[in-house]
Amino acid sequence: MDALFLIGRLLFALVFVMSGATTHLLGRHGAIEYARMYNAPAPGLMVPLSGLAIIVGGLSIALGLYADIGALMAAAFVLLIAPIMHAFWKERDAQQRQNQMAHFMKNMAICGGALVIFFTYNQLQGDAPLSLTDPLFGRG
Repeated sequence: MDALFLIGRLLFALVFVMSGATTHLLGRHGAIEYARMYNAPAPGLMVPLSGLAIIVGGLSIALGLYADIGALMAAAFVLLIAPIMHAFWKERDAQQRQNQMAHFMKNMAICGGALVIFFTYNQLQGDAPLSLTDPLFGRG
């Protein structure tokens, strides 16, 4: 079961590490223009900065290095970005509305997963398998 916990963390973290590296950093010019189309605040600063944040959060979860903090970083990112970049209720075209709704709901599911990881580390405290550190936050 320890290996299953690690595999789950790695698969979950992969979304953040890959997106942060490929879209937010390596492909930042296209991502900045895309963010501008949706009137995201300060895209020139926020796209690469959020990329670094989600890479750090993803690696934190994958390695079990203060994974509770990494999980909160991941949850905050998707919760904050979804209403800006995936505001399906603003779309006039039905196909675009459906596409943005799918991305919005995906982000909500990812946020839920991140909160479950946070909760798990909080409950297990120092007994989370295959982790480098105990969680930063204690119970209570």
